[in-house]
Amino acid sequence: MRRLNFITLLSAMFVFFSCNSQKKAYKDLGDGLFADIETTQGNIIVKLNYKETPVTVANFVTLAEGKNTFVKAEYKGKPFYNGTIFHRVIKDFMIQGGDPTGTGMGEPGYRFEDEIVPTLKHDKKGILSMANAGPATNGSQFFITQVPTPHLDGRHTVFGETVKGLEVIDAIANTKTVMNDKPEKDIKINKITIIANGKDAKNFNAVKVFEDYFKEINKREREKEAKTKAASAKFLEEVKVQEPQAKALPSGVKIFKLVDGKGKQPNHTHQVMVNYAGYLRNGTLFDSNVKEIEEAYGKYNSLREQQGGYQAFPMPYNTSAQLIPGFRDALLTMKVGDKIRVFIPAALGYGERGAGDVIPPNSDLIFDIEITDIAK
Repeated sequence: MRRLNFITLLSAMFVFFSCNSQKKAYKDLGDGLFADIETTQGNIIVKLNYKETPVTVANFVTLAEGKNTFVKAEYKGKPFYNGTIFHRVIKDFMIQGGDPTGTGMGEPGYRFEDEIVPTLKHDKKGILSMANAGPATNGSQFFITQVPTPHLDGRHTVFGETVKGLEVIDAIANTKTVMNDKPEKDIKINKITIIANGKDAKNFNAVKVFEDYFKEINKREREKEAKTKAASAKFLEEVKVQEPQAKALPSGVKIFKLVDGKGKQPNHTHQVMVNYAGYLRNGTLFDSNVKEIEEAYGKYNSLREQQGGYQAFPMPYNTSAQLIPGFRDALLTMKVGDKIRVFIPAALGYGERGAGDVIPPNSDLIFDIEITDIAK
């Protein structure tokens, strides 16, 4: 019995001194908010940019601590990352984890927007950043760089930096992988411990920050919906007046001239620069290359702008142009500076097939078309 008590005492002392040693190590990190990512290959400690990217950090912290209120039911009240794997590992690039399914397709049950800060870059080993499938598709997945990856700047939210454990990143990144860059043997995240050192970090309320974010998002969505309805209603009122006055072409397309331009008349050898906006009959905007129009209808896309999608497009000015027939017929009546509103019967649009989930089958369409110049 005495021997058992002695062993129990030794075990308790070991745990006590281990905890104290760990706490001292955490204090040595200095002020700030940190995450100790304990993996089967060792520990990676990252400093979180809670001031610069508060929502992204709040997401990470609440998931790690099991306090996120927006996750799917099966994840509620549980430390989300415990037991997950690094499912995608590419040497001389990065290590990616945070997917509860381990497939690269998993998510927590919600998405949130990017927090791109120009001064936070993928400029060294150990940068902690959000994985995504495009703008505003952040969830739970994250990656840590093994090398600088400047091509990711502006596309992924940098929200932390490794302060200890760079050698662990190398160990994970250099592991043998199989199909889809998955490690041959699972590399797990055992747990993530959040460390708040100093008054400011201790005052960072991750749960409140994340809940406030979604309250603001819901408010913005309501405002956007009201703005879109108002824009559609205004458009339909204009159409009600303009369509009876529109000039019919032999094809059945009808044209109402919004602006009578004073520019050159293109010929069949030219390409013309075109602004357009396409609407369904109910006033729904389905596409435009004019930023202000997409903003008015709540369809603005930041990635599209980065890729130059909000500017006049070159289009062939001839009967062979690969455009829907009604659009082509209308375009060939125009000169530089003209702006028209075109009423296109379904048969001269996308017909019975429609266009994906954007334009239903047998939809009459309305287009605003403007020729801004002849392409150089």
